[in-house]
Amino acid sequence: MQTATPVPRKAPRPRADALRNRERIVTAAREMFVAHGPDVPLDEIARRAGVGNATVYRNFPERDALVREVVCSVMERTARAAEEALAETGDAFEALERFAHAAADERISALCPMVSSAFDQHHPDLEESRERVENLVARLMDRAKAAGRLREDVELGDLLVGVSQLSRPPAGTGCDTLERFNRFVHRHVQLLLDGMRAPAPSVLPGTAVTMEDLRQG
Repeated sequence: MQTATPVPRKAPRPRADALRNRERIVTAAREMFVAHGPDVPLDEIARRAGVGNATVYRNFPERDALVREVVCSVMERTARAAEEALAETGDAFEALERFAHAAADERISALCPMVSSAFDQHHPDLEESRERVENLVARLMDRAKAAGRLREDVELGDLLVGVSQLSRPPAGTGCDTLERFNRFVHRHVQLLLDGMRAPAPSVLPGTAVTMEDLRQG
């Protein structure tokens, strides 16, 4: 007598309303982390998302898991912006400009420094997201250089550091001040981009900043 081999059951797909709730939590957390820092109470995030505290804890039992999800979701949106820029067939530098402004809107620079000391910055999801963004933006910059529109003495780190610094709210900025600060972000990002155009009007001090430089620093 043979025992029938049990057929493995597929994991149930999350319900549509559960997926919507998770998305609302991540969106609310991103907004509040940018405005108030990573220590904002989770019940405040739940209130902003319009869900109960239990829903937040069911999706994200630990704060680090929520922070990681927020950072990964922002990086995913940044990667999509880079892909859209690469799909454009017009001026290569203008495509790079549009990406830089889209990246500034994502405010990822305000999220990355906020992770706690216990946060696993080498989590596979984060590593994959980082690599994807870096590879796409490097291709954008290479294309602009090949077209003679981006100066040769700048690298990926120069662009990402510049956009990050210019789009980072001042420490301790409240919501009202943050909204007023945001009005100047794109003006300053454009000033940065104008300085990266070819032909170069001056010689830059130091050397171009690569991602390896940033990691070692």
